Amino acid sequence: MDSDIALHKIYDKLSPHLNERQKRLLVAIEAESYGRGGVTLVSQLTGVSRSTINIGREELKEEIIFKTDKVRHSGGGRKKIQEYDPQLESDLDALVEPTSRGDPESPLRWTCLSTRNLAKTLREMGHQVSHTTVAKILEKLKYSLQGAKKTIEGQSHEDRNAQFEFINESVKLFQEFEQPVISVDCKKKENIGNFKNNGCEWQPKGSPIEVNGHDFMDLDLGKAIPYGVYDINNNSGWVNVGIDHETSEFAVESIRRWWKTMGQEAYPNANFLLITADSGGSNGYRRKAWRAEMQDFSDETGLIISICHFPPGTSKWNKIEHRLFSAITQNWRGRPLISLETVVNLIGSTKTETGLKVKCDIDTSQYPTGLKISDEHMDQLRIHPYDFHGEWNYTITPRKRSNN
Repeated sequence: MDSDIALHKIYDKLSPHLNERQKRLLVAIEAESYGRGGVTLVSQLTGVSRSTINIGREELKEEIIFKTDKVRHSGGGRKKIQEYDPQLESDLDALVEPTSRGDPESPLRWTCLSTRNLAKTLREMGHQVSHTTVAKILEKLKYSLQGAKKTIEGQSHEDRNAQFEFINESVKLFQEFEQPVISVDCKKKENIGNFKNNGCEWQPKGSPIEVNGHDFMDLDLGKAIPYGVYDINNNSGWVNVGIDHETSEFAVESIRRWWKTMGQEAYPNANFLLITADSGGSNGYRRKAWRAEMQDFSDETGLIISICHFPPGTSKWNKIEHRLFSAITQNWRGRPLISLETVVNLIGSTKTETGLKVKCDIDTSQYPTGLKISDEHMDQLRIHPYDFHGEWNYTITPRKRSNN
């Protein structure tokens, strides 16, 4: 056993300094010294193939070790596959980039581009190639394994920047008159239970938090739906954690709870409210239910509500994303959300160095989907579109003044 280990170490140290013939002769001499079974044993210890060891043994028998300086016979060695299959590289390139360099109907268009799948398809095209050769050619062609990068936000609207400027001017106007301005959105739904949560936190070495090996939702615990309201003026947030569905009714109820819990106290003399929201989801500008529910909220509070939607594909510019939701994500990173109470406590304890304060509560109400808003109902709403993109920018006035 000790001699086997010694051979392995000797070969590893010497082989980088030997040419092919010298390596061949070294392993052949060792195989001869072991006697019967030596070729197999040396092959296992060094990784050199049996055929190579046997060639070295023949060279020893023929006593040609000192008769030539050639490592291989003239023209010896396997030729690269590209030399006798010049079409291989271009066909592989077309498979990897079918849209720009090849056929848009490539057989691998909707298949994982692994080297094995690529090799299989190339063989079906008549090329005799292995997956390891495919990997080497891809490296030569300057390909590498890369993940997708989030940079594309969708087709940019021609008035995108103009809408940003409109929102900015509206916010400054409301702030000048000390009227509330809020940014709203629904955070990603979270499964409740002992599931892995992305991120890391400090733990004793070798003692990571153990979580479930799967991410299937626990039907008993359900999911958390955090809808957030970020007060831009006061750098404060309210998160309403629902358990049913993300509907327009749920979105407006979250804003209503913010107003009753935080807004009224912060703005006792408010007559107006400006809301900035995404263009899609439960608060999307196309949703009839969103406008109908906002009308009810305006009627209840007596507030004149102005709403400005960000253009499609620009949700990351909404203040709530990087002022509230990012701080919440940082606060609960690496911790399993084992219960609704855990979610509420982690959100409620979120703070930042800039003074962010967050309140949170659970909303156990049911919000059924599929509710229809009739055209007659919509005709009764007091919605006043702005001249500039009235579909994105509009004001809702109360149908009657509230006594609250």
